[in-house]
This record gives sequence, structure tokens and C-alpha cells, in this order.
Amino acid sequence: MKVTVIGGSQGTGARVAELARDAGHEVTVLSRSGRAPEGVVSVTGDATDPAVARRAVEGSDAVVVTVGGAKGVSRQRTAVTRAVITAMAGTGVRRLVVQSSLGAGDSGVQLPLPLRLLMKVVLAAPLADHNEQESAVRASGLDWTLVRPTGLTAKPATGRWRTLQVGEAGHLGGTIPRADLAAYLLEVFGDETLVGRAVGISS
Repeated sequence: MKVTVIGGSQGTGARVAELARDAGHEVTVLSRSGRAPEGVVSVTGDATDPAVARRAVEGSDAVVVTVGGAKGVSRQRTAVTRAVITAMAGTGVRRLVVQSSLGAGDSGVQLPLPLRLLMKVVLAAPLADHNEQESAVRASGLDWTLVRPTGLTAKPATGRWRTLQVGEAGHLGGTIPRADLAAYLLEVFGDETLVGRAVGISS
């Protein structure tokens, strides 16, 4: 499989790229810095530019967006995601997996009430960006999946996690290691049952 990671120079994206490479996939990473794990193709450029995004996604079987916010930039995640959607539509690439955040959209119900209230206050701006990002994904017409992690940590991978879709019983915890999130994102690429779904995830 040919996989493109948007925002793969560090954090979750870099870990997704490493895991995909180690699994034998052909991996391309798009980042502004040009940094990428060893053994993958690196595309340097501004991911909000549809021409740059097109260069990265063309010929891919799956695209994952793992970008965070940018200092002093409003709605960075949304801008990147919209450019990627435009690029995918123009190149015929269908499978899109986007890292959002628990608390976005209708997923607040998956959090315990105290944590839900805290996130609304502390993460109001990032969640607004994720809400707009998710709206763009849902309207894209692509084969999309939204993955909504709880708080990310740098702890070692456990190989275990819990996922919930809105409407399923229960609540998710407060954190998940980036390495576990990356492993789950890689699983999602090939899971057709998750097309058109939004999934919350925590340890």
C-alpha cells in the first residue's frame, strides 16, 4: 500500500510513518520542515497549498492527516485538511483518515463530565478548529474516517486501547500514548467498516 502522512515530521505522524514503513508500505511524508523518518519519501512544503498537497498524495492508496495547530495561525488544521481534500479529489485518491480530538463534534458525551467541562474551557480554540476540520471531512465525498484521541502522551506503547463510537455505552479515559494512537491509525487504513465513521480512542 502507498501511504501519505500529512504532518509526519514529528509526533504521532512520524510514528505512523515509521510503523507503515516497518509494515512494508511505501510511505510519503509531507511537512513544512522536510524532516521525515529514515526510509520514507519526504515532500517539503506548505500543506495548506493544494499544489503541494497534490504532489504528496498523488498515487497514494491512503492519506492520513495528523497536523496540529500552528502558533499565530487560526484554523491551521482546517486549512491543511481542506487542501488535502482538494488534492485527493483532483487525483482520484479516496481513503482519508484524519486525527481529530475527543470533544470535537458530538463526541463530548464520550468523556466523563468533569473532563468534558475542562476541555470546553481549556481547549476551546483547538476544538473549534477540529469542529471545522471535521465538517470539511464529512462534506468531502471521500472514504473518510475521523479518529478522536483523548490527551496524547509520550509514554511507551502498550498495544492496548479502547475505542467508542457515539451512541455506544461507556466513557473513554483521559490519555493515550502517541505510539498506540499511531498503531490504531495504521489499522484504520484497511478497515472498510470504519468508512464514514468517527471513532473516539483512549487507553
